[in-house]
Amino acid sequence: MTPTFHPDEVAQVAPDRFALRMADTGAVLHYDDLASGANCIARVFAASGLGHGDALALLLPNGPDLWRVVWAAKNAGLRYVLIGTRQNAADIGFIARDCGAKALITCAALSGLLTEAGLVGSGIRLLLTDGAAAGFEDLRPLAASQPASPLPDRRRGASMLYSSGTTGRPKGVKAVLADVPPETPPPRHAMLLRHYGLGPETIFVTAAPFYHAGPLRMAMAVQRAGGTVIAFRRFDPEAMLGAIEHYQATHGFFVPTMFQRLLDLPQAVRARYDVSSIRHAIHGAAPCPPHVKRAMIDWWGPVIDEVYGGTESIGQTFISSQEWLAHPGSVGRPSGHVEVKIVDDQGQCLPAGACGRVMMRNPQRFEYHGMAAAAVRQTYDAEGYASLGDIGYLDADGYLYLTDRESNMIISGGVNVYPQEAEAVLAGHPLVRDVAVIGVPDRDLGEVAKALVQLVAGSPETAETASAILACSTEHLSRYKCPRSLDFVASLPRNELGKLVKHQIPPELQERPGRF
Repeated sequence: MTPTFHPDEVAQVAPDRFALRMADTGAVLHYDDLASGANCIARVFAASGLGHGDALALLLPNGPDLWRVVWAAKNAGLRYVLIGTRQNAADIGFIARDCGAKALITCAALSGLLTEAGLVGSGIRLLLTDGAAAGFEDLRPLAASQPASPLPDRRRGASMLYSSGTTGRPKGVKAVLADVPPETPPPRHAMLLRHYGLGPETIFVTAAPFYHAGPLRMAMAVQRAGGTVIAFRRFDPEAMLGAIEHYQATHGFFVPTMFQRLLDLPQAVRARYDVSSIRHAIHGAAPCPPHVKRAMIDWWGPVIDEVYGGTESIGQTFISSQEWLAHPGSVGRPSGHVEVKIVDDQGQCLPAGACGRVMMRNPQRFEYHGMAAAAVRQTYDAEGYASLGDIGYLDADGYLYLTDRESNMIISGGVNVYPQEAEAVLAGHPLVRDVAVIGVPDRDLGEVAKALVQLVAGSPETAETASAILACSTEHLSRYKCPRSLDFVASLPRNELGKLVKHQIPPELQERPGRF
């Protein structure tokens, strides 16, 4: 079969093939429906006066409507902004206004959030995918009145996603719009094809929300290649195993939290399902504790692949299971035109093994939008490298290791301490369900590390337990990297991709040493 690079092309050769199947709701989307629906909606946008580079916001759950609208925006040359359905009204209102959306598409179940956010009557055109209401138009008759043929002279649109905001307000990431038709894929497409062998036989499963960059871009690559996306509204570990077996999934996108919940299933439940069809179980979005990754490789075999990158698309690194076993803890090496360097505070390159800011570059460029553009003074250095804010080092073979985020760094007695190193060690303790390491004030050293630990259910919150957990770090790390105290917590703030949201940790925990 001739390779395809757009759903319209797939619809011409395999109109009845599934572009999307919702494993939990049963909803489906065939390629002929995806192609015709997207073209009709793209014409609605054009008739409404939305032109090349204009912003369109989406507040939609995983499902067929999201994909019709996303490909319509891609076909109409728009910047499409996917807003997280778990955002509160204040953040939804901020993103819709900050991105300059001329229209916002949602569903009836979520429309109340837009009313609460004050977007009704704000000048942004509001449309519903499943009806009409006061202040909202029904998208369905508008689309039905349009022909299903592609827009003439169309140019490729691009996502303008907002970062997950783990340290504050989300930042809008705006890519440079290419002067090419939507049938021309972005450069990352060839890279994903090369690493993961996407094609018409690909069955790609994920329970991650598509308003995040990783699952969105992977699923779009699958649909360009003519494969099938199997999705969920929310993650259920046993249902995921059932979907892999039932649909004979070949590829998947996961986050470390999902791996942990799969591993938490009783052995009898895990053994009930055949997952041997999986060739590439891709994970990213958050650091994966080494013991979790090793356990997944032991269970599923050497099919656990990692990709490191970010919404900004300044570059990616890839690592297979075989490479990771030879370089444990690494997030891989750059691919294609991507280059990586490590620099100190003055921007000077550091040698292999030296820890500093991780910088990457590729031919693509981005800029921050709206409020973030004013807040971020400089994106690229003189050589065209940019940073996601991560700290790490390269080994002698060019493999990248991450030690933490710059924003999480603790300065203790003038020495930089990166909490992620201690978090990775403590996460492997058998009594630890989840852990975060933060800095707290110290009269002598200015700041010291403290561990916040969520225990495995049924574990005693005693001084003996705390001592055993803290001792685990001193066995594996230099003393200055180890937490000096510990507090037990009921849970830790993580977003739906499993990233720790440290600025949401209660102030009283951040302002004093731990109880133990």
